[in-house]
Amino acid sequence: MTGFDIFWIFFILMTLQPLMRQRFLEAARQRMIEKIEKQRNSRVILLVHRQETMSFFGFPVMRYIDINDSEQVIRAIHMTDPDVPIDLILHTPGGLVLASLQIAKALKRHKAKTTVFVPHYAMSGGTLIALAADEIVMDEHAVLGPVDPQLGQYPAASIVKVKKEKPVDKIDDQTLILADVSEKALKQMKEQLKELLSDKYPPEKVEELAEIMSQGRWTHDYPITYEEAKKLGLPVRTDMPSEIYQLMNLFPQPVRYQPSVMFDPTPKKAGGNKIESLLKGA
Repeated sequence: MTGFDIFWIFFILMTLQPLMRQRFLEAARQRMIEKIEKQRNSRVILLVHRQETMSFFGFPVMRYIDINDSEQVIRAIHMTDPDVPIDLILHTPGGLVLASLQIAKALKRHKAKTTVFVPHYAMSGGTLIALAADEIVMDEHAVLGPVDPQLGQYPAASIVKVKKEKPVDKIDDQTLILADVSEKALKQMKEQLKELLSDKYPPEKVEELAEIMSQGRWTHDYPITYEEAKKLGLPVRTDMPSEIYQLMNLFPQPVRYQPSVMFDPTPKKAGGNKIESLLKGA
């Protein structure tokens, strides 16, 4: 075997290694999903927007999370018997209103119980989907977010406010057009939200929640904690199954050469290691 042959073998192994690692990771995820489904007798669906990369000599070359989420989630719901509960695990900063609404409405129409699990965060469109579920299970540190529409980089509510507080002759045509679109977007979002919540609360509560969540009461990245969600009257609880955390561990962030967070990954309990304590005492 020549040095050239060794080089090509090394090159092929380096090329295949990230792919094989990803295959093993996907298999581990599927086993964990099956475990949760057996425990809860449900269909488990994940909507995770955490970027993954495979490194080829240190350069990210591939992303694995599919952007056509609405098609995939709706297909999974269609493939689930109406009498089988659905557990949807959300980890997302949000996304397109159209896609989020499609998923939310499909979830709402499912006859069996629907539960959304939020181990870390589900903002904007993720919250819109969560509001369609019968129950929301949040980690005690997880957050939801407002669902007020955004036009590009600007909140629709803020654009409308400019039109209300500034004389029309002082506003340029583009801003007036944006204000018109913003008014429509705010109205549409509120009506869609009222439809999603219509059979979960009394009419006056539906109106209140739709107003608070969609009309720009907070900034778009405002964190709605479990405590605040409870005060709003949302169907939230915090008994997150440990298997959900284990599943999320199988969705690592892109590899960094210098980690920003480090800790001993073993569980730490009060009193420390008993054997170690005895040895120290001796």
